[in-house]
Amino acid sequence: MGNKTVGLLFWSCLGFCLCMGHAVTAQGPVNSRIHVVVDLVQLNVAVTDSRGNYVTGLQPGDFAVVEDGIPQKVATFAEGNEPTRRLAEARSNERAANDAPRGGQQTDHEQDNPPASVSAAELSSVVAGANVFVLFDTSNYMYRGFVFAQDAISEFIRSLEAADRIAFYSYSRDLSRAARLTADRSLVLHGVRTTVAGDDAALYNCLLLTVKDAAQFSGRKVVVVFSNGPDNASIIPPEDVAELAQSTGTAIYMISTQEAQLEPISTAVFERMTAATGGKAYFAKNWKDEKRAFASIKDDLAHLYSLSYYPQQNSNRGWRSITVKLTSERLKKCHVRTRNGYRLQSSRFNTGEATIKTNPR
Repeated sequence: MGNKTVGLLFWSCLGFCLCMGHAVTAQGPVNSRIHVVVDLVQLNVAVTDSRGNYVTGLQPGDFAVVEDGIPQKVATFAEGNEPTRRLAEARSNERAANDAPRGGQQTDHEQDNPPASVSAAELSSVVAGANVFVLFDTSNYMYRGFVFAQDAISEFIRSLEAADRIAFYSYSRDLSRAARLTADRSLVLHGVRTTVAGDDAALYNCLLLTVKDAAQFSGRKVVVVFSNGPDNASIIPPEDVAELAQSTGTAIYMISTQEAQLEPISTAVFERMTAATGGKAYFAKNWKDEKRAFASIKDDLAHLYSLSYYPQQNSNRGWRSITVKLTSERLKKCHVRTRNGYRLQSSRFNTGEATIKTNPR
């Protein structure tokens, strides 16, 4: 190698190093502190009495929400299909947050007290009804009773509130998105009627993909699964599906036929998964039971209380447990059903003053 070449390489390297040094000097030392912003956590809460009847007419003060042992302040509240309202206490906290001085430095892994307010976009997404994803088992377990199941699903879709948006998916070994989330009932019903029976059943694989689709939307998210048999083709464990559903605020309802009940493990998994996400499991012996199960789910959606809150300061970056209790002595015998926790879902990370935006919903 000639002297000119060596010289050129030397000066090129030196220039590169000087440029890098200038960039680091201009930028200053990297700030290792982490600034965490947590979005609104939404809960769908069912309250029933000792006979299983829905308890209506409750107010925000009747609920106590605790996350990791830390009491939370409810930011929005609604019953059933009523419009969601922002609470007065949340508005006063918003004014206090706006008056507070800005620019304070945080310690490592410290979380801001997020503003106890709800933006117009967030509030409208909560008001806009439920996002309902119907997942239909079209595996080879479904050869018998296929038409009856389609009839029950179609009736369920027609019965949902006008504000609700619906998607219809089917699964065997693979997931088929026959109708994407829409308010147009005719598109969804066409997807139901054009579905055909398929191969082996990969329920948990396809349910995970469905939950991921639902997680892209704000507001109330529900997945209704019609299963006619056990899972015999998935590589995803049901525990992973349940955790993602909890963390994204997606309630899972499962209607299981008599064929699925032949495997006790599947029955136990269905019950655990639905309970953890705030949904319910139904076991239908015939097509009449299937229709009754869909009607019960529709009734459940119409009676849910919608609560939301911004998490108070919490250093826990892993699994956060949620407990909802009723405060009134007269309600002590009532049963509360909702999801039991979530794991922070990181959706944005910026170096420098490291910012992690989490979206538990």
